Formats: sequence, structure tokens, C-alpha cells
Amino acid sequence: MKLLIATNNSGKIREYFDIFAHLPATLTSLAEEGITLDPVETGTSFAENAILKVTAFAQAGGLLTLADDSGLEIDALGGQPGIFSARYSNTAKDDQAGRNRIVLDKMKDVPWPRRTARFRCVVALAHPEDGVIGTAEGSLEGFIGYEPKGSGGFGYDPIFYVPDFDCTLAQLSPKQKHSISHRGRAAQAAIPLIEKVCR
Repeated sequence: MKLLIATNNSGKIREYFDIFAHLPATLTSLAEEGITLDPVETGTSFAENAILKVTAFAQAGGLLTLADDSGLEIDALGGQPGIFSARYSNTAKDDQAGRNRIVLDKMKDVPWPRRTARFRCVVALAHPEDGVIGTAEGSLEGFIGYEPKGSGGFGYDPIFYVPDFDCTLAQLSPKQKHSISHRGRAAQAAIPLIEKVCR
């Protein structure tokens, strides 16, 4: 059975293909299936947006489909950027460095104890005929650093400090990141759902 990983984010595709490499399913992407759909994310939560996206892509591709919605919540900024993480402050979707600069600028006067933040991810699985099968969630607590560090990962990873590893997410190896990240935890929680359908 094919499992469509429904995202146009190349970083997410790499991570999901790594995490799901052992599954009894053939992983495929939107590009491989020739799907150019870009659903408008009108939900007010990560879960709503994940369900909206997975439903649209499952119908478009006619395949078992997994989609997610994820983002960074910074306590000192009232939970921003949250569900708007991918286009924070009207930045272009591919301007990851620009979004990091905006966050660091807004946080420049915030002392370390108040720089708490978390990454959150909701994964949704859907079948074109049966609809949404289920969702799974994952989160990772940490702090916003004072400057970008590391060349791995993507998005806000270079400014997200993980106390247990004394470094940013961008300084971890892919294997280390998958074991603790919000997306890695949500994906692991989704595996039983996928395996049940693929049996």
C-alpha cells in the first residue's frame, strides 16, 4: 500500500521518510504523485489544520495520506507564532532565516528564564474513502536561544535550545532529533494507526 506524505516542505519529507522507513508501506510524496494542491489553512488549531490538509490531499491523490500541522509556541510572545509559524509576520514561506531574525529581535530583551517555548505537531491520517482515521500529537519543550546555532534541521531549529542536549535542534544529528522532536514523537504515535490500515 502507498502512503502519501502530504507536505511540500522538503525538510519534513526527509524526516518522515527517515522515521517511517521501516513501515509496511511504500512512501510517496506530492511531487512523485504530481499533486500541486495547496489547501488554505483556515483552522484555528494545529489539529484543525492537519485534518483540513489530510482530507484534501487524500481526496486529491486517492491514497492513504498523512499530513501534519506544526509550529513554535513562545511563552513570552503569548504563544506566537503558533499556527502561523510558516508565514510569521507575513514572511515568504521559504524565508526561514528571516523568521528566525524576527523572533530573535522580538526576544532581545527577554531574560533566559522567560525564554521558554515549545514545538508542537499534530499528525493526521486519512483514507480517500473512509475519511480521517485518526490523529496523533507530539511536543518538545525548550528555550529560544540568543542566536542561531547549527546547520542541521530547518525552520526554527537553529534558535531552539534543548536543555537535555545542551544545544539547539539544528546541532543534533537526524537520529537524535527524530528521537525527541515534536514531529518525531507525533510520527511515532501515528505508527500504530498506519500499521493497522496497512495490514
